[in-house]
Parts: sequence; C-alpha cells; structure tokens
Amino acid sequence: MSNDEVKHCEKSRRYSNGNWKFLVGYWTFIQSFTGELMLENCPIIKNECIGGDYYRIVFKAPEICPKVKPGQFVHVQIANLRDRILRRPFSICDATAKGELTVIYKVIGEGTAVLSKLAKGTECSLMGPQGKPFNVPKKNQLPIIVAGGYGSAATYMLAKQSPTKGRILIGARTSSDLILVDEFKRTGFEVLVATEDGSEGKKGFVTKLLDEIIKDPPSKSMSFYGCGPHGMLMAMGRILLKNTLSGELSLDHLMCCGIGACYACVVKVKDETKTDGWRFARTCKEGPVFPATAIYYE
Repeated sequence: MSNDEVKHCEKSRRYSNGNWKFLVGYWTFIQSFTGELMLENCPIIKNECIGGDYYRIVFKAPEICPKVKPGQFVHVQIANLRDRILRRPFSICDATAKGELTVIYKVIGEGTAVLSKLAKGTECSLMGPQGKPFNVPKKNQLPIIVAGGYGSAATYMLAKQSPTKGRILIGARTSSDLILVDEFKRTGFEVLVATEDGSEGKKGFVTKLLDEIIKDPPSKSMSFYGCGPHGMLMAMGRILLKNTLSGELSLDHLMCCGIGACYACVVKVKDETKTDGWRFARTCKEGPVFPATAIYYE
C-alpha cells in the first residue's frame, strides 16, 4: 500500500469515527430532552471485589435513581477509556432513595478490567435508565425468578419490590460464580441454588429446579421471570410454553449505541404479519425484557 493510500485510509477512519460520534451524540442530545433517558456524571462511592472476577460498583446518581425500574440498565462511559467511543451497558442491581445506583459486573475484557481499577471519587458518565423493565408481580401472584450468573443482578430490584415474596432459583457453573445469595435471602425470598459441577446446591442446570416447581407448584397463581445466559433463557422459555405458562425474560445481548440507532443488539421475536413469522427487535429499546411468548424459538 502506498503512502497516499495509507493517508486516505487513515482519513476515512477518522471521518467514520467522527460521524459515529456525531450520531451517538445527536441521539443522546435529543433523547435527553424528551425524558426518555438522562445523562449524569456520577462519582464512584464504592468499587469492590465480591468474589472471583465479580465486582460491585456504587455510583452517586441522584437524577437517574428515582426513574429506575426493575430490569433496566445504564450505559456507562468508563473513565480512562476515552479512546473507545462506545459505552458499556450494565444491568442496574439497585437504585436507592439516597441516589445510590449499584451495578454488579464481571471482569471479562478491557473495559471491565479498567472499570475494576477505578478509585472512589472517579466520575463516569451514565446514560439511563434504559430499556423495558420487568412488570412487578401483583399481590396475588407468587413470583418465581430464575437467574443465571450475573443475571442475578438484573432481578434483585424485582425481588425487593415484589409485594409477595416467592422463590429465586440461582444457577452458576460453580459455587464461586454464585452472587447475591445472601442479599436475596434478606428480601424474604426463598433461595434455591443449582451449580453445574455440584459444588453447591443441586447439581445440574438451574432449569431443573424450574421443572420441579412446575411439577409441584407452590401456588395456583405464579409469575415467572428470568435473566441469564442465552441458552438458559431459551430453555426456560420453552419450558414455560410447553406448560402454557407466561413469563418475562431479560435477554442478555451485546449492545453498541444503546439508543436504538445501530440495530446491533437485535433478537428474533414472533410477528405473524411477516412471511417467516418473525422480525428483529432491538433489545436496548423494545427489551431487554420480553414476554416469553413473544420470543421466536429456533
């Protein structure tokens, strides 16, 4: 490649990055004034390891917190990672009246590695709350929550706000990957655990616990909720449909813009008006929470 070609490619790259930054900035600006989301610079109150590669980070977010509903997420611009234009989406674990917003995350790449090293007082830009939330169960419904891995974090507020305390089924590969077990117990929920290696609780997938509950239901009126790995959610959805039960599933999907502009986070949902019987839905705008009956299972 000649020097002129190299210069042209570099110029094109800068132009593309500039256009993308403008697009994200434009949508963020418009939506921040329509009330759909908020931008807030939030200092870190606490950032600590809670076991293995899992961390708990607490932000001071007095403007965002009052608007948060269970199952929503925030898009975080990680401090000291300014060369990356894309924010990182994180499920909101908790949002208090004191304006403290908690996120549970796992270190799995460069972004979360940098995040884990940020000190108290460091400011990060948060955009949110975003996404379609869970519907809090009614008083006459017994909630059954199925959570896998750090999917537990996305369901914690749901358990806190539920007027009836039901059961939460927490699954993980091994005991060191179990999180928030004690916190869920303090909400009044009965906690049942399954690990794939049998190091704690029932050996096998957490969906085995779900099967057992459906076969011997503790209540005539139950509401089902799930968040976790894709495979777990697909298995849970099929179990619910097989037993003609309804539920809500929070789909864990990679996101880019987080505002519905790029269509990078799409999943298949049922649509009888389409020839193939499905269409793409954006998890950042139409989700992440979907009715189990709406998902297209392949």
